[in-house]
Amino acid sequence: MSLRTVTVDDEPLARERLKFLLADETDIQIVAECKNGAEAVAYLQSQPVDLLFLDIQMPLMSGLEVVQQVGMFHLPPTVFITAYQEHALRAFEVNATDYLTKPVDPRRLKLALDRVRERIAAKTALLTQSQFSLVLQGLVGPAEERKAYLTRLVVRDGTKDVLLSTGSIEWIEAADYYSSLHVQGRTYMLRETITELCRKLDPTTFVRVHRSIIVNLDHVKEIHREGPSEGSIVLTNGQVLRTSKAGRQKLSEIGQV
Repeated sequence: MSLRTVTVDDEPLARERLKFLLADETDIQIVAECKNGAEAVAYLQSQPVDLLFLDIQMPLMSGLEVVQQVGMFHLPPTVFITAYQEHALRAFEVNATDYLTKPVDPRRLKLALDRVRERIAAKTALLTQSQFSLVLQGLVGPAEERKAYLTRLVVRDGTKDVLLSTGSIEWIEAADYYSSLHVQGRTYMLRETITELCRKLDPTTFVRVHRSIIVNLDHVKEIHREGPSEGSIVLTNGQVLRTSKAGRQKLSEIGQV
């Protein structure tokens, strides 16, 4: 398996040296060489990447700022490169796989690659074990289709990502290609359409009551009929949301009204 690899460094000679040192690694495929942080962020957000070599000291946007822009949960295994030993500690604070100091030593690079491969192999093994567990459950359980629904979501909060429990979401509103998640007076944007998100949430808890609204039934206080095709829902926080005729029908089908 080839590892799609991206190198990021504002120094052309540093990029060339790293490319030269990686040339003999048959499983390394350099798919992009970025000369600044902005290029790195754009590539990481648009293409799949298996391994990232990231310079810490760069003008305009440092390597650590690249991490903030992309988000730790969305980073591939990352090896930081720095000219200063003291930056190594900061690299490990953002869950770096390893770090290298300039000029990159070939033997130290091989050690870093060994660590990267171990981490990727361990992740693959965990995934395989999880898949096997699901197959086993299907064999010993009922023949009916089993589906696991989301219980947590990773969302952006300023310059960081946070892990959000789906149970804390009071309601969800469509916003073009995004969904607005409303939680205790705060709003988090998730890059998924409301239709995509609806398929991933437990339908016994999350009900689409309008083409642009999903509600968490655990946060519903009152349901009002206001005509043959109109209605509203009042949440426990006082928020009033409109419902469609189809939405009211869904509520009826699960015994809520």
